[in-house]
Amino acid sequence: MHSQSLSSGGNFMQEQDLLKSILADLRRTSREYTTATTESSCPVTRRMFTDLTNSTLRLQGELFHLMQQNNMYSASSKATRSELDKTVQSAQQTQQKCHQFIQEKNTQASPYSQAPNVPQHQPNYGNPYYM
Repeated sequence: MHSQSLSSGGNFMQEQDLLKSILADLRRTSREYTTATTESSCPVTRRMFTDLTNSTLRLQGELFHLMQQNNMYSASSKATRSELDKTVQSAQQTQQKCHQFIQEKNTQASPYSQAPNVPQHQPNYGNPYYM
């Protein structure tokens, strides 16, 4: 039994199909890392998942660009500038509202929330998304 390289037309998978599969895995992995980041309560763990998300997104972008240059992947139709601006503006408004909400809640914190014998966080064992 002998092995054949992917570029020599081996029977395992065509190079383009293999790269598309890797690209899809990188997209899925970046989504999973993003979820892990948002679910992490430990700052060190959150930073680790943030770093993993960023490096995975960079790798996915590089692979996509390489495939696009080699006519192995065609992008969907382009969005108009006004559509992009509207989406960015909506995201910025949501982010601003979130910051305001957090600031309001931090300034309204009860004086008992800092008491040494009062638990700061109740475990949420029934929630499948709790980490």
